[in-house]
Amino acid sequence: MKQLHAIIIEDEVDLATIFSEALKAGGFTTEVINDGAEALARLDSLSPDIIILDLHLPNVGGRELLTRIRATPKLAGIQVLVTTADSQLAEMIEPQADLVLLKPIGFLQLQTLAKRLGSQARAE
Repeated sequence: MKQLHAIIIEDEVDLATIFSEALKAGGFTTEVINDGAEALARLDSLSPDIIILDLHLPNVGGRELLTRIRATPKLAGIQVLVTTADSQLAEMIEPQADLVLLKPIGFLQLQTLAKRLGSQARAE
């Protein structure tokens, strides 16, 4: 069985931990990146099955990261779940994201979603 990997790009440490634990419970290995500039610098070496992307990040914002992800051929097909507390921004970014989750996001909600996504990815 293929081991699935998730990248969590989130600057709130507690929230990143919740996302990580929920995804692990859903069958993913995880890596957390807390800074947009670091994520941008690492995009070339990343090859996750899914990316959880906060829009409000230090140094480089999530919108710019999402644009870069979609413009990078090796990353363009990766599912990107965007997280934000800003409902207006969520509506604007929705066409580029595979899914937009409005904060607060519960552990069980994300765990259930991770299990579904994991099942779909393993079936491919």
